[in-house]
Amino acid sequence: MLIARRSMLLGAIAALPAAYAMPALALDAMPDSRFVGYTQQVNDFEIASANLALARSTNENIRGFANRMLADHTNAAEELAKVRQESGVSYAPDGRSAPRTVQILQRLNELTGRDFDLAYANAQLSVLTEAEQQFGANSAATSSGPSFTTGMARFAKREYPRIQAHREQAQALAARL
Repeated sequence: MLIARRSMLLGAIAALPAAYAMPALALDAMPDSRFVGYTQQVNDFEIASANLALARSTNENIRGFANRMLADHTNAAEELAKVRQESGVSYAPDGRSAPRTVQILQRLNELTGRDFDLAYANAQLSVLTEAEQQFGANSAATSSGPSFTTGMARFAKREYPRIQAHREQAQALAARL
């Protein structure tokens, strides 16, 4: 009975981050200032969760993925700042469309061992699935009108394949655990 109860609890914990995932709907492109805010939140989450994974996980696959995410999203954050400055785009996060990264990080911070590994992999899949949809929408956006710039559209197009690859890696990682 204790084993069954623990298995059910672990399953619920592992599935929790998936509850934060957005449904697979076509998203509209965000105006540049909101996209900058959204992208910065994703980068901040990926950097913070990677550091957490490196501190808490002993799983080689989790640690390898975390190292890639740390390097890639640190570079993406630097590139975003550069493109934002060159394009003259302000930072305007929108709480209604932001990923639920703060809540996910708080939950991850409470876990250790295999529980952490499962939750981390599922959180990555959740956040990256949403990010892939949003980057896809913004990379397809035209640069017409005052809320879209060519620089930000190019940034979204450059980062979209990387976000897709990260999501695929997260999906494979979650499947292996």
